[in-house]
Formats: sequence, structure tokens, C-alpha cells
Amino acid sequence: MNDDYRRIEKAIQFLEDHVYDQPGLEEVAEQVHLSPYHFQRLFTRWAGVSPKRFLQFLTLQHAKRLLESSTQLDAAYQTGLSSPSRLHDLFVAVDAVTPGQYKALGSGLEIAYGLHRSPFGECLLALTERGLCGLSFVDEADPEGPLRDLRRRWPRARFFEERERTAAMGRRVFAASGEQDRAPIPLLLKGTNFQIKVWEALLRIPPGAVTSYQRLAATIENPAASRAVGAAVGANPIAYVIPCHRVILSSGVFGNYRYGAQRKKAILGWEQAQLTAHRV
Repeated sequence: MNDDYRRIEKAIQFLEDHVYDQPGLEEVAEQVHLSPYHFQRLFTRWAGVSPKRFLQFLTLQHAKRLLESSTQLDAAYQTGLSSPSRLHDLFVAVDAVTPGQYKALGSGLEIAYGLHRSPFGECLLALTERGLCGLSFVDEADPEGPLRDLRRRWPRARFFEERERTAAMGRRVFAASGEQDRAPIPLLLKGTNFQIKVWEALLRIPPGAVTSYQRLAATIENPAASRAVGAAVGANPIAYVIPCHRVILSSGVFGNYRYGAQRKKAILGWEQAQLTAHRV
């Protein structure tokens, strides 16, 4: 799966770099060292749509249309979606550490962790008895980075590598649409009150939708804090589940991502593809 994702990521980059040249299937397949037949099968199996259709989801025009339709999110915040749980592609229930526990830096907490494959490359999952406390994608240039960051965030916790336990959570998080375990996925969040407020707001953005940093700031009733909101989005400790990838620039540009701009585009395009597949 990781090899497949690396090929997909490389193909997305090539398609973006040559969008005006409209490269054919043979040319893209050559870039990832596959025959056109096998590349088409690989890409369609991963995304659910053709490479050409996928590229349409990553255009500036499409992103701008998504931002225009994101006004529908304002209504969602007035409904039951404003509760700590949400009904979208994943069920999530949020549990935050108390101020005292925050100061204790995780003292007495036991964290199980494990490295696993995902549709978007290798990731590190971290679990406590109270829920998922970390999900980070692995950068090949710094494979120890996610675990190092996890230890930094919980310096007094005790860590145990338990891949079987974390694998079960990974299967739930990355289950195909319609195959999820409908029990809530519990999250344990450690952050400032402001960060947790931003992360909870991110959880209300449904798959296939995007918002801007400015709109997100307005959502938490702090419209002048878009820069601080951006910092909180970047500090999100549970990637993908808390969908920080769904925040883009107000211009429609996808912007940067902690785990690489191409991975952000891959996730957003994949979500759009899943929605398209289910509408057909």
C-alpha cells in the first residue's frame, strides 16, 4: 500500500505540473514505471475515479466552487452537528484533558503506538485508554519524527509499542466508506482551550467540503484570529480524523500541509472521488 501511495503521489505531482499539456495515460504511467493498463487499474482502485477526473478535483476553479458552497457549513453549526460528536465519514467523540492533566504533561498516562500502512502512506497511531491521542503521517526523510513529536507532546507518559492494538484502530479510521464501525471513535485531545475549540470546529466540516481560515475563525466567533486559527490547525495532533486538510486559502489555493502539500491534495481529491462514486 505504501508503494502504491508513493506512485499515486508522484502521478498527482506530474499531472499538476503538466495540467496545461494534458498528458495522456501512457505518459503519466511512464513517470511511475508502470504500464498504462496497470497504472489505470492502480489509480482507479485507489481513488475510485480515473486520473483525469481526479485532476479536476484539484483545480483552482473546483476549489473556489467548494469554498462558495461552504456557506452551507454555517447552517450545520446551528444544528446537531455542533455537538462533540459528528455523523459524517467517521463518528468521533472528543474528550479533552483537564487543566490539571495538561500541566502534568501526561504523567501516569500509558500510550500504545504503532506504525501502519494507510491509503495516504505510512502513519503512526497512538492510543490511550481514553481514546486516540495521535495520528501522524511518516516522512521518509525523518521516519522517527512522529514518535519524537508524540513523546514531546506527552513527555511524562509511558510509551509501549503495541501494533496489534493500534492496528484495530487504524482499520476503523481508514475503513472504506460504508464499512466503518459505527461506534464513536474516541479522541483524547491535549491543547489549549483555543486549540481544542478550533479542532472541534474542524470536526464539523463534512467530507467533500472545505473552508478557509477566515471562515473558520468566524465560526468560533473570533473573526480577527485567522492567523491564530492557522497555527492551531497546523498543531492538530490527530491528522485525517480531525480534518485540518479541509482548510484552504480564501483564494482557492490548497496551501501548505504539515505532512506535505501533495498528501493534502491526495486526501482532498480522494474524498471528492468517494463522494462522486456514491452519487452515481
